Amino acid sequence: MTAAEDTAAPRGDGPPPPSPARLLLTPGYLRLLLLSVLLGIPVALAAFFFVSLQHWLQHEIWTELPDAVGYTEAPWWWPLPALALAGLILAPIVTRFPGGGGHLPADGLGAGDPIGPRELPGVVLAALTVLPLGGVLGPEAPLMAVGSALALLAVRRIKGAQNPQALGVVATAGSTAAISTILGGPIVAAILLLEAAGLGGAQLVVLLLPCLAASASGALVFTGFGQWTGLSIGGLSLPSVPPDANPDAGDFLWGIPLAVLIAAAVALARRLGHGTGRWTARDRTATRTVACALAVGVCLSAYALITGRSPEEAALSGQAMLGELAAHPGAWSVGALFALVACKGLAWAISLGGLRGGPIFPALLIGAAAAVACAALPGLGPTPALALGMTAAGTAVMGLPLCSAVLTVLLLGKDAHDQMPLIVITAVTAHLTVTFLNQKTARPRTPRTD
Repeated sequence: MTAAEDTAAPRGDGPPPPSPARLLLTPGYLRLLLLSVLLGIPVALAAFFFVSLQHWLQHEIWTELPDAVGYTEAPWWWPLPALALAGLILAPIVTRFPGGGGHLPADGLGAGDPIGPRELPGVVLAALTVLPLGGVLGPEAPLMAVGSALALLAVRRIKGAQNPQALGVVATAGSTAAISTILGGPIVAAILLLEAAGLGGAQLVVLLLPCLAASASGALVFTGFGQWTGLSIGGLSLPSVPPDANPDAGDFLWGIPLAVLIAAAVALARRLGHGTGRWTARDRTATRTVACALAVGVCLSAYALITGRSPEEAALSGQAMLGELAAHPGAWSVGALFALVACKGLAWAISLGGLRGGPIFPALLIGAAAAVACAALPGLGPTPALALGMTAAGTAVMGLPLCSAVLTVLLLGKDAHDQMPLIVITAVTAHLTVTFLNQKTARPRTPRTD
């Protein structure tokens, strides 16, 4: 009997299913755990090469190529041809490839059915086109697609492993293993799964253990292989942050209203992304995809013209920029930070509905930049501002307050201990804000009287 058969739901008048506690010790479930550990290895290797290739292409397009044509950095107009090219390549992928290049980022992580092997080529091509050429999106959604597709491809070759319940667990484990490689390890990915699944008690353990096993083995391979090859793997991290300070009344006095404003702004941008997605989905025309890509390029060029800084700061996922902002918050004027929030925020909203990628990383930078711009307010400081900005934006875009809080704590490292009360209050405030806005904007259906 296979792992899939052991974990399958009963059919007809057969015996009742084992309790979740007894299920954990069945041979089929133990084989499923072993399979999850083994799947974490190829998934991590695939994630490693995907992220490395993405960062290499990004470096070539935004650093080496401008230098080759005589510029010390990308000029203000650089995003226009780059995003035009991205739109022209992405358009046939969206309209002709199976799966349309992946789910819309505006729908959030894990939206729709898991990406299977048939849809994977379109997802990878779309991501390696949009992300390096300046699309304001992150690699987390394509990585999850790579993980789920490889896991399904492996398990479908096992005789009898076609039970939908087992396939769902394996696909989730593959996605978790892949995304854990860039979110600081298995713990954040597991908490993301815990909140997103909406399960509880022993049922959660049944799903959580394979995901933890796969992501743990994947994280070990991903980190070790990166050190062995010496290639940059570009995980989300903050190499340094401003000097820590104990939170005081001023941090909460400014932090709570800032959390409300940042969460509301991120929710508004995501709603705009949904509107853009409905527009591009109409007949799935290539013209609309190219138009969205060009609009993103205009936003990025506008940032460079307004601030006199490189458009690369507003382009791409924002991983490198987030580290620079944390290490040197005073290197940007208040005006430049607000310009970054406005231009990158609009570009992100358009990207959510018109391009392909992940929604999380740019949101963290937008929230951090908005909060750091207000760090000079009496009683506030750069470290509390950075913490509340990332937490509020992460909560608003993911809808997962616990996961957002833990992610912020891991990013801040040793400096997060004193900021934990502010981080938790910010996560709660941001989640309540988004919930309130969703309820206020939901239109109740009125029964027809004809």
